[in-house]
Amino acid sequence: MSNTSKSLLVQGYEVVIGFETHAQLATQSKIFSRAPIAFGAEPNTQACAVDLALPGTLPVMNQGAVELAIRLGLALGSHIAEHSVFARKNYFYPDLPKGYQISQFEIPVVQGGEVSFFLGDEKKTVRLVRAHLEEDAGKSLHEDFIGQSGIDLNRAGTPLLEIVTEPDMRSSAEAVAYAKELHKIVTWIGICDGNMQEGSFRCDANVSVRKPGAELGTRREIKNLKSFKVMQQAIDYEVRWQIEEIEDGRTIQQATVLFDPDTGETRAMRTKEDAADYRYFPDPDLPPLVIAREWVEQVRAGMPELPRQMAERLVRDYGLPEYDATTLTQSPAMAAYFETAAKASGQAKLVSNWIMGEVSRRLNADEGDMAAVPVSAAQLAALIARIADGTISNNAARQVFDALWTGEGSDVDAVIEAKGLKQMNDTGALEKIIDEVMAANADNVAQFRAGKEKAFNALVGQVMKASKGKANPQQVNDVLRQKLQ
Repeated sequence: MSNTSKSLLVQGYEVVIGFETHAQLATQSKIFSRAPIAFGAEPNTQACAVDLALPGTLPVMNQGAVELAIRLGLALGSHIAEHSVFARKNYFYPDLPKGYQISQFEIPVVQGGEVSFFLGDEKKTVRLVRAHLEEDAGKSLHEDFIGQSGIDLNRAGTPLLEIVTEPDMRSSAEAVAYAKELHKIVTWIGICDGNMQEGSFRCDANVSVRKPGAELGTRREIKNLKSFKVMQQAIDYEVRWQIEEIEDGRTIQQATVLFDPDTGETRAMRTKEDAADYRYFPDPDLPPLVIAREWVEQVRAGMPELPRQMAERLVRDYGLPEYDATTLTQSPAMAAYFETAAKASGQAKLVSNWIMGEVSRRLNADEGDMAAVPVSAAQLAALIARIADGTISNNAARQVFDALWTGEGSDVDAVIEAKGLKQMNDTGALEKIIDEVMAANADNVAQFRAGKEKAFNALVGQVMKASKGKANPQQVNDVLRQKLQ
């Protein structure tokens, strides 16, 4: 069972989800050969004799792939096996010319570990079973050939790390949050580029339902979920389908299914194989993989600060709420942007609010990322310093930010001056405006003095309008209350 909080029920059923994720490792060559792995090459131009297991060829382990597996194990708090074994996973398919896939079965290189993340304000933890090294298969192409299939073996032998969880997730939202966190970790530590459209980060979801407290239900595996949006749609549909089947008196059959985004439905591809069907046995051409503790410590010394460690530091050093710190560590670029702006302005929480609000909103609208933010961290720091010292209001700050974002200006103070956005700090001028507003709104004055607080807000609004938004809101509140009393 999960160590997360009690799950929500769907039509009286508990949803149980486990994940298998294939992360393509960021090596320059394949896992057992020197063939390249660049995406998008002409079919069958990046497969060599070793990838095809032609007679007389032998696989040789890619040391770089092992090091990337060690990095993941260190990042997830896993046990890194000093001794692991490669096995042949036997199955017959046109894009697997060897008739088997080299993988790991009984003794994987990475064992256990966990992934923690936030779902809203609630912290969740998903336990991992293992992460094992294996090679990818080729690809069958059906669209370009009438009545035939083409075989592209460029992917054959591409190094993968298959990351397997316990069935700890209890909703599609939790599953997507887990997948996003894992995606963040593998890209953060540089073991995978995370490109889902190119197949570098492929997720399979094992989904079942059960009555609360009952034994685990029969699972169906949804293959190759290539975006987080599709992932949620597929799981939600599969859950509804399984519940309807059970309610109608039918039995769920273990199967591998595909999700069609066009119809919004899953369809069975084949009955699900169990381990025995693959006839695993140790690969006779590969010796056991032996990892010295000294190697692990060398890799550890070169690891970057991990997202969860950085989040804890942001809470400790900058006094941020844990939610803010987790959000700001979505990528190294966002975290670095925050720290630069926070140090320069001395206003960490305000910087956090702006990054999570205005910056993120505009990036989402432009479909951009932190590496392409047109407002530098130094510019944001200067803007926030002007909010903090009372030079401009929040509304005026948004106008300045818009000018910086669109390239209308580059210097914060120059934009403030050019647009006439400085707040009114002349108490005498403000008192004159307030006197005029009170005289013109005698009814609101009388209502406030009769105990109606809403009337005060109406008066504040009138003062801000009369000052053309340049009055300092806090100063307006203080002076107005003083005069009303």
